[in-house]
Amino acid sequence: MIDLRLLREDPDRVRASQRARGEDVELVDALLSADERRRSSGLRFDELRSEQKALGKLIPKASGDEKAELLKKAGELSAAVKAANTAQDEADEETKRLLGQLGNLVHPDVPVGGEEDFVVLDTIGTPRDFAAEGFEPKDHLELGEALGAIDVERGAKVSGSRFYYLTGVGALLELALVNAAIAQATEAGFIPMLTPALVRPRAMEGTGFLGQAAENVYHLEKDDYYLVGTSEVPLAAYHMDEIIDADKLPLRYAGFSPCFRREAGTYGKDTRGIFRVHQFDKVEMFSYVDPADAENEHQRLLEWEKQWLTGLGLPFQVIDVATGDLGASASRKFDCEAWIPTQGKFRELTSASNCDSFQSRRLSIRMREESDGKKVTQPLATLNGTLCAVPRTIVALLENHQQADGSVWVPEVLRPYLGGRESLEPINK
Repeated sequence: MIDLRLLREDPDRVRASQRARGEDVELVDALLSADERRRSSGLRFDELRSEQKALGKLIPKASGDEKAELLKKAGELSAAVKAANTAQDEADEETKRLLGQLGNLVHPDVPVGGEEDFVVLDTIGTPRDFAAEGFEPKDHLELGEALGAIDVERGAKVSGSRFYYLTGVGALLELALVNAAIAQATEAGFIPMLTPALVRPRAMEGTGFLGQAAENVYHLEKDDYYLVGTSEVPLAAYHMDEIIDADKLPLRYAGFSPCFRREAGTYGKDTRGIFRVHQFDKVEMFSYVDPADAENEHQRLLEWEKQWLTGLGLPFQVIDVATGDLGASASRKFDCEAWIPTQGKFRELTSASNCDSFQSRRLSIRMREESDGKKVTQPLATLNGTLCAVPRTIVALLENHQQADGSVWVPEVLRPYLGGRESLEPINK
């Protein structure tokens, strides 16, 4: 959530952010009104309580008609205090409810618009010219089936559409990707983490996934647990309700977890193969930093992602995601999109998001530092960055590194985790 003081002091900035996101601008005025009621009802409650305490001191000293009058007034005052307390609670709940619906303030440099209004910041590598090499590229599913690596038919038989099995060398390829990604993250100073896949509502809500993104979240109603769509959720909630000393920052974690997404609203999109699925594994980077260092950390996360994709030998572009495609928590997001030969376009493989203090305010995570000789606390900043979303990375690897004979070249960074293999060979013709 955003800082209420900022809302009061600069509501036009918040309105502009909502407008850029394509969200409800009237929410800002409704929130301002609720906040004013909250504060005024709080003052009224304090005034009445003070009057009630003062009256309570007079009653024991009074007698006769004076005491009867004071007791009558005390009864009226007690009812007024209860009413004021109720009004305060209601206004406080309304303020929290509306504040929870408000997205993070977008960074001023973010391009305004929808999904297609991104700005390309960098392009690394050159897509292969398969025609010049004398063969037509196959898509990842055809390659994966020939390698004995992917089985979507049995995945659909067992679990339905958008599920799959990774078999044989496909399973080994996932493990190689995960191990290589964790190795890179560990070398960069991240603490490796295996995180829960089930979380309580506060963790999911605190990270901002129960607003506009709620339709893509699996909810186990009987137990009131949520299946995470990314380890960002348990990593963000790891320090929930804690105060962290500033000299311990930055804290960086690399989480590996299964991820579950309903993919609502994607009917008919990416129905072939494993590019868009309901369950997948992912290595996610997560940082807790001083807010003053958040933008620098955002660039660092992006550089680690670029290092990873470059090591895999994938041609990709970096985009500055437009305001309407940011998601509620991010103030700015950079995506790395890899070239997919059979689709003839770049597709998202990784994202790096700066959430500023949006998540830490919701999860009550603060940093403690010394200022003018005193210990002070404030919300810290959180950031997240995908290092390896496994299925999409496999899609990009198979299609970009395929050879005319149906084999697939293995990047050097993965070879130590694949028994030294330099290529994956087809077993099914």
